[in-house]
Amino acid sequence: MPVPSQLLRGLPRTRVLAFTMLPCQHHQSHFLPVVHQPASRPPSHIWQSHQQSRSYQTTSVLRSYILTPPQVNSILKANEYSFKVPEFDGKNVSSVMGFESNQLPANAPIEDRRSAATCLKTRGTLLGVFDGHAGCACAQAVSERLFYYIAVSLMPHDTLCELEAAVEFGRALSPILQWHKHPNDYFSKEAQKLYFNSLRTYWQELIDLTSPGEVPDTREALLSAFKRLDNDISLEAQVGDPNAFLHYWVLRVAFSGATACVAHIDGSDLFIANAGDARAVLGVQEEDGTFSCHTLSNDHNAQNDDEVARIQGEHPPSERKTVIRQDRLLGLLMPFRAFGDVKFKWNIELQKCVLESGPDQLNENENTKFIPPNYHTPPYLTAEPEIIHHKLRPQDRFLVIGSDGLWETLHRQEVVRIVGEYLTGVHQHQPLKVGGYRVTLGQMQGLLEERKARVSSAFEDLNVATHLMRHAVGNNEFGTVDHERLSKMLSLPEELARMYRDDITIIITQFNPHVIGAQRQEEQS
Repeated sequence: MPVPSQLLRGLPRTRVLAFTMLPCQHHQSHFLPVVHQPASRPPSHIWQSHQQSRSYQTTSVLRSYILTPPQVNSILKANEYSFKVPEFDGKNVSSVMGFESNQLPANAPIEDRRSAATCLKTRGTLLGVFDGHAGCACAQAVSERLFYYIAVSLMPHDTLCELEAAVEFGRALSPILQWHKHPNDYFSKEAQKLYFNSLRTYWQELIDLTSPGEVPDTREALLSAFKRLDNDISLEAQVGDPNAFLHYWVLRVAFSGATACVAHIDGSDLFIANAGDARAVLGVQEEDGTFSCHTLSNDHNAQNDDEVARIQGEHPPSERKTVIRQDRLLGLLMPFRAFGDVKFKWNIELQKCVLESGPDQLNENENTKFIPPNYHTPPYLTAEPEIIHHKLRPQDRFLVIGSDGLWETLHRQEVVRIVGEYLTGVHQHQPLKVGGYRVTLGQMQGLLEERKARVSSAFEDLNVATHLMRHAVGNNEFGTVDHERLSKMLSLPEELARMYRDDITIIITQFNPHVIGAQRQEEQS
């Protein structure tokens, strides 16, 4: 059986070190190819691609693509966005001062999505990063829909009844969310009616399940919203749509996948709902002014022993050796929780039935044709999030949510240090480390001068997410931004970029310590 072209993303990616590019075996995409041939004879096109990636000579080829600093800035800043929470009577009454975000594509088109919104019917700020795989369709749908499901789940019974009455009697609906979107963050207009109908069915069921005066629990609301949206994605694909475009779209959404990491911030209550391998990290300012890292999410992959035990426990002992292979679910999927990905959730009969009745374009998509190996007791995958609650303190200064493309390039403590130094303007110099490299005194002097120049130019970025992205892509082995490395990474052709890094999406939220301190005092009194 041919290898799905979408799965060729599983080839090893590489990282740039100084002036050359070296293979990096642990930086791989979410999918590995399925090869139904003897291991001794890999498919020729896979083998050739692999060989080319290892023999790629950057010093002879990429020097012609050196970008100027203004060109680098133009690329890095193309998708940056910032929002400041409005002040009232000269005082910011929100625990959130504002947020800044950015995206840098590696896939063409980018498979990551981001969302930010203020809940208008209830309270709170919603922020989310969605990392797609096998295409961008699922990440796109989840980025448009999940916050509505969360907002509805947080509504008390009476508000839900008012919402339903307005729709029933044709009255104008007041907005549920205030979106904060970059012009490049779009909505799929053709699917809005379908999405609204599914959402309305959900809130009608919530009306039946709740009682007047009942206040929703935030943890349960987040859990319910994630699971219900994933169920609706699955159901819409099974039912189909008379409109040929919509029929094809809902199937594309269901057969692709997306991880999600969402923050809900209301006063001093911070909830992180995570399904997959994006991360949320809190930057905490210590008494001496330095910043420490407090992780608020767990990766759902093979490096998480609890996740491995959970999946193995959900399937018969006979599948213990096959349910996770090569650190991937059924040997294919890297994240162990995700939206969509019905090929890891539906039984084989349902998959065949839906594909046979689907549009011809879907059968041309090689990603939908194969059945995962050792597929005996589905579902193997869930979109149920792991939810962590944190009570904000005055020393909790910012939150970083990032797709795995960020964390593959920078350690979480380094991320917090870079952001903390940017926001405070105070640079905590650590002893200069050269990581085992043999350097001359002249080279050491050059590194120190580079560090000094980096401090003076630290504020060339007006957006902290852009500043962090510059480090993620351009840091060299000494922990400083190397313009030549940054230029090479940003000028890679589309067909090569994904081999060297992943899409990167970053949202950084800054907290108001004065408001948080006052809120905590009120709660304790």
